[in-house]
Amino acid sequence: MIPGLPIAVFIHTLLSLVGLVAGVVVLTGLFGSRRRDGWTAIFLLTLFATSASGFILPASRFLPSHGIGILSLAVLLVAVVARYRFRLAGAARWLYAVAAVLTLYLDVFVAVAQAFAKIPALKRLAPPGSQAPFAIAELAVMALFVVLAVLAARKFRPTIPDLKPTTAFSSTSP
Repeated sequence: MIPGLPIAVFIHTLLSLVGLVAGVVVLTGLFGSRRRDGWTAIFLLTLFATSASGFILPASRFLPSHGIGILSLAVLLVAVVARYRFRLAGAARWLYAVAAVLTLYLDVFVAVAQAFAKIPALKRLAPPGSQAPFAIAELAVMALFVVLAVLAARKFRPTIPDLKPTTAFSSTSP
């Protein structure tokens, strides 16, 4: 643990870093049409925990990070439903790929923002009132992830033994 850092912030940060690493592994799997089930579970669980734990961190008002957390939870829901409920069948395949990349992007977006807020050299580059370097960095990250999302949606075509989604309305014919 880092001295002076509250335990909740440490755990939140650790979850985010684990999610980032797992997300990169999952992303490389998407490009090779590999599901990477274990890494996917770690990725989705840690980024869910990261987004959820952000709401218990001390804050005196609603912050932009809370908005990102809400958006991230919504995108995670899409990824989880597409992956586990619809088992990547039909449109769920590309929805999952795009949602997974978007989930990773949102965590990277926050990581870049935190880097500019906490790393002295970056903080000097973009002091309050002079946000151009921060905006350029975030736009570059966004452009990269738009390209990655398009490529992932096109390239992710895993072999799936059972393509039928599970539904409450499925019936079996005699």
